[in-house]
Parts: sequence; structure tokens; C-alpha cells
Amino acid sequence: MDLDKESLAMPSPCHCRIATLDDLDSLVKLFDQYRQFYECAPDQVAARAWLDTNLKLGRSIIFVAETNAGIQGFTQLYPALCSVELVNYFILYDLYVCDRARRGGIGRALMEAARHWATGQGAARIDLETARSNTAGQQLYKGLNYQLDEVFIKFSLEINS
Repeated sequence: MDLDKESLAMPSPCHCRIATLDDLDSLVKLFDQYRQFYECAPDQVAARAWLDTNLKLGRSIIFVAETNAGIQGFTQLYPALCSVELVNYFILYDLYVCDRARRGGIGRALMEAARHWATGQGAARIDLETARSNTAGQQLYKGLNYQLDEVFIKFSLEINS
């Protein structure tokens, strides 16, 4: 199945598919809410610019979950390379389900859509990070057989601070 042209039906109360520019208005609102969850200031203009660029340049893959009420959540994957293992993989950087739709299987459906698609792309794995305080997300990831990395330590260097 070509997921760029067809949608991926999941056994859940929603329908997951790859986002297009037609989804931008709905995605901007959700993406801005997602960023606020991680304590960023609201900024729908910047959110729109980021998503518009990602969609137009294909620098990420965004999945949306729809119900009869519209788009209820999204996940965004970025391509990455591992020079040690000599493989391609994806970083699942964003996952968000709107408040009213949480605990209904939408996050799981999005994660499964991402896994299915990445498998079809020949990816070796999907990596993700989450806040230590995001216990609901951690439970979801564990339930989907994601393994906690207890070997490597993450460091960051702020360049533009």
C-alpha cells in the first residue's frame, strides 16, 4: 500500500493518514497546543510556518488521526541516520492528542501508523524522547514495546541562547 496516496485504516475509533497541506489549519492549532504542553509560549504564526515548511519540503512525515469530529491528533517523524549501525531510522519527535480525545486509542493508532509506515520505508527503528513528567506517554510507549535506553546519556548544547 502506498501511504503517500492512500490512508492507513487502523483498528481504532479513528482513521490515520499522512497529512497534506489541506490539513494545515487543523494541524496548526494542535501543534501549538502540543508546544504549550512542553511549556512553550503560544505562537500559531510560528507553528504554521514550521509545519508549512515541513510539509512543502518533505522534511518530516506527519500523520493525523481523524474521527467524525475532525483531526484529533498527530505525530511527526523526522528521518535520521545511524553511522554506527549503518542504518536509516526515524525520530518520532511529536505526538499529541487533543484533550477531549485522550484515552480513546488515538495516540496508539498514530504510533502504530508511524511504525507501519517506517517499516515500509526500510527503517531499522523509531527513536523518541519524552519529558520525565509525561508518565501517560511513557506508559503508551512501553505498551507498544518501546525500550527505555539505559545505556546512553543525552547531552545538548544550546547554540542560540
